[in-house]
This record gives sequence, structure tokens and C-alpha cells, in this order.
Amino acid sequence: MARRLPVFDAQRGEPVEIRIAETRLRAFASESIAAAALASGTRVMSRSLKYHRPRSFFCLEGHCSGCLVRLDGVPNLRACQSPCTPGAEAAGQNAFPSTEVDLLGAVDFLFSRGLDHHTLMTSSSILNKLANKVVRQLSGLGKLPARDAGPLPPVGERSVDTCVIGGGPAGLAAALASVRAGLSVVLVDDQLRAGGSLRCDPSTGRDHANQRVAEVVATGVELLDRSTAIGYFPEDDGGVLAVSTPTQLVRIHARAWIWATGGYPVNLPFADNDRPGVIAARAVGRLLVDHGILAGDKVCIVEVPELAAETTRLAAALQSAGAEVTRIPLQDANGTKGRSWVSSVETARGRIDCDLVAVAAIPSPASEGPRQQGCEVVLDPEAGGFRVVVDEHGQTSAPNVWACGDVTGYRGPAESAIHGALVGAHAAATLGVR
Repeated sequence: MARRLPVFDAQRGEPVEIRIAETRLRAFASESIAAAALASGTRVMSRSLKYHRPRSFFCLEGHCSGCLVRLDGVPNLRACQSPCTPGAEAAGQNAFPSTEVDLLGAVDFLFSRGLDHHTLMTSSSILNKLANKVVRQLSGLGKLPARDAGPLPPVGERSVDTCVIGGGPAGLAAALASVRAGLSVVLVDDQLRAGGSLRCDPSTGRDHANQRVAEVVATGVELLDRSTAIGYFPEDDGGVLAVSTPTQLVRIHARAWIWATGGYPVNLPFADNDRPGVIAARAVGRLLVDHGILAGDKVCIVEVPELAAETTRLAAALQSAGAEVTRIPLQDANGTKGRSWVSSVETARGRIDCDLVAVAAIPSPASEGPRQQGCEVVLDPEAGGFRVVVDEHGQTSAPNVWACGDVTGYRGPAESAIHGALVGAHAAATLGVR
């Protein structure tokens, strides 16, 4: 069972009251809706679209759909990227009467061998129309917003020397090196708080991440936090990056671009790996390091050998917090058991009882943005996906575009920071000061 660690009480910030699924909860302004829900015992926040299987948090970075909720009347918001504000109301979607007890989950039992909705009741046009109507009601991503969104805000413009995309260890180091070389720098980060994997690694921690972010901002970097790089448009004014911030759309023009988007937490292939309670190891670390929440009392870590060092640090931190930790290699994991939450892992040597499964897999490089700019990528199984191809200075195949950190292949927080500093310095030297 997830619980808050008292040692973190002094860091939690201002207490606030929120409501999740009609239940009032005590939360803190410094944490996300997802973290507050998990700490309070709310585990299942959504249901799968087709079979209405229970879904819960996996990555806690906004890159999966496990925590999409209706928040203050607006559907499909990511609970892990939504801060706790006084009076916030979050509710589940695509379920009846609730996400915890969803009667529509009968679909999963009635069609245990799978449901092909494209051929459902196609023998009769009348029955087919009825089936389509039912399917539309069963699936979907929530109802329309309860209120008018209002007029669109004006579009903002930024013209800088260097734009760094990604505020993890590599992006922070690259931005710092660039601004210290006399360049104007804007840093775009899509997380609730910048810091990336620094907020997941017990060897760094929340304070270190906050210090690094504060140092970058104090040096003169403009930080656009909670902001998503939507896409790069080469045909628009010589090249523009469109960025969605919490308040407006911003068009960024830059002389140089540095992609430090890191990698996405991914799952590992074993039976029933989509069961709630199977969470990315990095998310388990984020809950512990950044939120002071122990996600489980009995944690089973399923790991690949390439992440042995990182897994060792996480296991030690969990044990220090009071958890019982079992580590098994991927090849020994046959599957999970449990109903709405995982209760055990089946292995060739027997059953391991647990209340959380942490998946330690190589992150998949977040290379979509660099690809839009024409950067060469290559499928590299050792890197977990399509990594950006760079030279020894981090320069890509596209002019005036660099990449650093895990987007070029998994390096880990410490090495990514070193790489980011080197790439940022090289980009600045290539550009020169105007």
C-alpha cells in the first residue's frame, strides 16, 4: 500500500484539499494529482477504451494514458502533470458507475477471446447500426468539457540564439553552458517541474534537481516549464518551433537547436504486464525521490541487466524507506496475478507476493522532434528504440541542430549531464556571440 514518508513532511509545501471521485483528500500544492491519489489509496483512475480493463499510473511523466482524468470539468487531462490546487476535482472516465467498479467491464468477460468491433453484427444493417451505437457509448475519452474554453490567447514570439528542448540533466547542462558562453537561451520542458531523471534517481534527489533548475534560471535562461514542443515547421519564417504553454502558444525562432528530450519509460514483455500496479521503475523512483511517497510495501523489480546499477540504487532506497524488495531478471517473469491491482508475480521458481511491480527497462529515445527537423535516426535495440545519430560533438545530420543525453542512446543521469555540457559548449562555440 502506498504511503507518505514522514521524513518528507517539511518539504511537502502548503496543504490543500482536493476531490477525487467524490472523495475529499488532503494533498499538497507541490505534488501532482496522480501522486496525491496514489498516496490516498485511489489506485484505478481510468479504464481501457475497448475492454474496460482497469488502468492506472505507469510512467508518471505524461507519456502513457493510464492516468487520464476529467479535471475541473475538462476531459482527458494527465493527472501526473496536473498540480494539486485548492478545490480541484478529478473524476474517472469511460466507466459506469465508477472507474473502481465498472459494470461495462463485462465486455472483457463476454468477449474473452477478443472482440473485433469492425465485424460485430455485420450480417444485418439494422443490428450493425445498433452495434456501432453501443460501441461508441462504450468507448471514447470522456464527454465534452463542461464549460466554454473562451477565446484563444494571443500567440507569443521568441527569438533567441539557442533553444534547448528538454529540461532533464542533459538539457539543463546544455542550457547552462550556452548561456555562460554569452548566448540568449530558452529552455522548453513539458514536465510538472523541470529536472527530468534527476527527480527519479536516489543518488541525486529532489533538492539537487531544484538547485540545478534554480541555477539555470538565475544564470539567465528563460524556462518555459509545463510546455510541450508541438512540432517544428521548417516552411514558416525559416523554421519555427511551436510550443504550447499553460497560457498560450509560443513560436520560437532560434539560430541553434539542442534536443535533450531523453527517453520514455517502457514496459517489458511478460504476461499481464498491463495490470494496475505494474509501474515503470523510474516512476517508482520519482514517487520516492520527488514526492516522498513509498509506492508499495512489497516491491518486485523486474529488470534487464543493462540497468543493474540504476536498479541497485533504487532497491537500496526503497529498502531504506521500509519496503521489502525482490529483484528478478526479465527471463524469470512469467506473468502477474491480481484483480484490480497486482498481488503477485509468477516465476519459474514459484510465486512472489507483492503489492507493486517496478519495471526497469531501457528508456526509448524521444526522437520524434529531431526527426521533424530532418535529423538522422537509427533503430538501435541497445538504445531501446530510434536514437538520434550524432558526432563526437553532439551535432546531428541537420544544420544547426544538436542532440545530447538519452535521446542519443541511454546514458543515465550523470553521463547525460556531462554530455549536455559538452554539446552545449560546442554549439555555442560554433554559433559565436552576435
